[in-house]
This record gives sequence, structure tokens and C-alpha cells, in this order.
Amino acid sequence: MWPEQPQGPSEPLFDLPRSRSYICWRGFCISDPASEGCSLSILAVIPARLGATRLPRKPLRPLGGAPLVVRVWERVSSLGLADRVVVATESPEVLDVLSVHGAEGVMTSELHPSGTDRVAEVAGRPEFADFDVVVNVQGDEPFMRGDAMAGAIAMVRDHGFDLGTAAGRRGPEILGDPNCVKVVRADDGRALYFSRAAIPFLRDEADRAERDDLLLQHMGIYAARREALFRWVRIPPHPLELVEKLEQLRALAAGLAMGVAIVDAPSWGEVNTEEDLVRANAHWEQITAETVR
Repeated sequence: MWPEQPQGPSEPLFDLPRSRSYICWRGFCISDPASEGCSLSILAVIPARLGATRLPRKPLRPLGGAPLVVRVWERVSSLGLADRVVVATESPEVLDVLSVHGAEGVMTSELHPSGTDRVAEVAGRPEFADFDVVVNVQGDEPFMRGDAMAGAIAMVRDHGFDLGTAAGRRGPEILGDPNCVKVVRADDGRALYFSRAAIPFLRDEADRAERDDLLLQHMGIYAARREALFRWVRIPPHPLELVEKLEQLRALAAGLAMGVAIVDAPSWGEVNTEEDLVRANAHWEQITAETVR
């Protein structure tokens, strides 16, 4: 069972485009088709490739006594934000493990260059043709925040963007870390650019406080209208994408509008290395112990 994660003294909140207001993510009526603006059906797809290099056999590595990919599926399902949650994998072994744990999996091609391509294959299948919005949740984010997922969906469903994602407020400590992807956005919430570099750059020391208030760390979640998702994967890789190794730059360069919801802090993080897995298990034990108290 997924332990309830403590959120501190108040609910996590996210920033809406075209407004300076903050709204609790649980207040969004994503699952209630009778509510105004909530008629779009949501499919969450978790791409999980067994052939990872930095952490071999990553989807099947144990987290809290169950395979990592199962924990991610459990977490996304427990949020109640999607009408259906499936794992997309190229591995029969992963598919078997999912079945044993009661999680839904879909076999996909071994040839996909990215998780987005794998998600698009699932969305294009006849059995998933009725879903309006497709959410891509990375298979190595077992502690995905509900406000981040809700925010990404809201950018598409409620605010008319082709694509939606989320970012968390961070301090200047992220500027020198290329593994922390930064994002800057327009006044209406649209992403202007993503980079591993220090953006926005501080030219004059007198502007440090204002710069620090603008620092946002991108979180690896995307929501997309079906047609926007299919357009994204049909576009050839862009030079900016190839240089920064950020596939979302392909979508921006092609003119797809991506709304960025802001949450108070980013997710716990991805599990990419042995060290990350050790930290993830320690965090799991911590939140489990706090739940039992």
C-alpha cells in the first residue's frame, strides 16, 4: 500500500497562468465529468524501459519491498487524477511483474528513442482512442506530487495549451547543476525556454533577489492533447534538443505552446543511479514510519 506523504502545515499549491492566484490541487474536478470544464478523459502512461544504463534493470529494482515501476503505478493511481493508468514497456519481464502486482501494462516497440514516443504509441492504440488528454509520468518518479500532475493537466484542460508541465520553486543552488533542468515562462504561463544552464542569468548583482524569485526547476511530467502529442513525435529532433538533450525543446521550437504550472517545490526527484535508489528507499521508510505514527 502506498503510504500517505506528509505535505507540511498546508496543502501544496500551484500557480495558474493568466492569474496570480493559487489554488489547492484537490479542488480541481478532473475526475468529475459533470463539473464545468471537466469533460475531458485523462489517460496516464508511465514509460518504463528495462534497458536503462545508469541503473541497470531500473524498473524492477526494489523500492519499499516492491519493484520501482509498481511503486510509480501505485502512486499515480492513488492520486485519482487519471481515468486510467498504464505502464508502457518493451520488456515481457516487466509486463509479467506488473501483472503479478495487479498493475496494468502495455507492450510497446523496442525502437522508441524516447519515453514520449512510447507514450504516443499507447495513446494511438484503438483501446485508448477515447481519451482526450494523455499524461506522461516518468517511470522513475515514485514520489510524484499530486499538485504537479494536476497542474500539468490543468494547463491543457482548463487553459487551452497544447501541452502542460510543472515546475517547482527552488533556490540558486540549482543554477550550477546541469541535472536540474531550469525553465523560464511568459506572463501567461507559457514556457519560453528550458535549459540545463543557469537561467535566468544574473547580470547585475542588484537584481539578485528578483532573479532568485524567478528560479524554477522543471519536473518531468507532461500532459498533452492527443493531436498535440502525435504532432510532437512526428517532428524531427531539433538542434536545440540535441545540444541540451531536452526533448521538450523540439516541441517549443515547432511552435507547440506548453503551459507551466508552478508548485511550491519540485518532486522528490528521479531514481537514476544506485545512490538515488538508496535515498529513495530511505525516504520510503521515513514516510511509511510517519504514516504509522
